[in-house]
Amino acid sequence: MANIFTQNTSSLSSFIRTEVEFGGPVANGSRGTAVRRVQEWLTLHDHGVVVDGIFGPATGRAVAAFQSDHGLATTSTVDQQTFDRLVAPMVGVLKQRVTRSVPLAEAVVEYAKAHLEPHPREVGGPNSGPWVRLYMSGREGEAFAWCAGFVTFLLDQAAQSLKAGKPITGSVSCDTLAAQATQAGVFLAGSEAAGKLTPGSIFLVRRVPGDWTHTGVVTEVHDSTFDTIEGNTNDAGQREGYEVCARTRSYDDKDFILI
Repeated sequence: MANIFTQNTSSLSSFIRTEVEFGGPVANGSRGTAVRRVQEWLTLHDHGVVVDGIFGPATGRAVAAFQSDHGLATTSTVDQQTFDRLVAPMVGVLKQRVTRSVPLAEAVVEYAKAHLEPHPREVGGPNSGPWVRLYMSGREGEAFAWCAGFVTFLLDQAAQSLKAGKPITGSVSCDTLAAQATQAGVFLAGSEAAGKLTPGSIFLVRRVPGDWTHTGVVTEVHDSTFDTIEGNTNDAGQREGYEVCARTRSYDDKDFILI
């Protein structure tokens, strides 16, 4: 399963290609998944419309406004050029960017920063939208909290870029990430983190011993705090948020996976 590309998107996993490859024109009167995807991206580009899979006058006006903003012909029809502009933020984070030999942890941080830049967020409902589907292998919906999927996607991109192995397989479950790390000998209890935590590691928010509820990537380490990039959170640092963002966190109630 490829989460990066160098020449063209044909090497990507099929569920990713569905998100970023043009499937044909979408215009007034169109219905279905392709329309819904256009409406999601219009909303993500601040041309908000109802995400209902029905291409009516409101969607047409939003498409024309988006086209005008980007110097395209204002046809109100989503052609190849318009679609490519809509999905450009996602295509950008899928391009291979680590081409030199660096530690895996350093590559994880580099990809995390790349994903932070376009501000991935939910659209069309809880745990829904193209970014959620990217991190959750095509799945979305209220049941699919995506913080662990985000971390796993970054780890896969880093390992694929370096053609390197991974210390853990990855998962969409925080508890499974912890179990994999324990088995691999790379789990670091929060009480032992001082002086051992490094950028590129994965943090786990511990609810109670043996139960973790949120995760993300450590980008910088300080004496009593660490900086992060994490998915499915918000400005309050909650586990069921709606976006990718950068935060500063304390060591309280945290455990770690060393990468």
